[in-house]
Amino acid sequence: MASEAFKSIAAGLEEAIAYQEGRLTEGVTVHTVEVEEVDIKALRGRLGMTQEGFASTFGLNLDTLKQWERGRRSPRGPERTLLRVIDREPDAVRRALAQ
Repeated sequence: MASEAFKSIAAGLEEAIAYQEGRLTEGVTVHTVEVEEVDIKALRGRLGMTQEGFASTFGLNLDTLKQWERGRRSPRGPERTLLRVIDREPDAVRRALAQ
């Protein structure tokens, strides 16, 4: 049973590598989800948090947060998704990250 699971995982990994390298394009469906940008500074203000507090509470790098707020960088992928969830359900994120 473990051997079959390993074979399945290995096959999936090979497929992912082939796709990434451009060797696999036919029959591949790629799904993307667009997540709206969040005004991070406004969000922090609404939550009454400093940059330091926001970064610490939600597991973000403080320097990265500062770059986002200054417009020098933009959150992408999982970062943007996390910020959207914080925007809508900050207490849920706090509970999920509580240790």
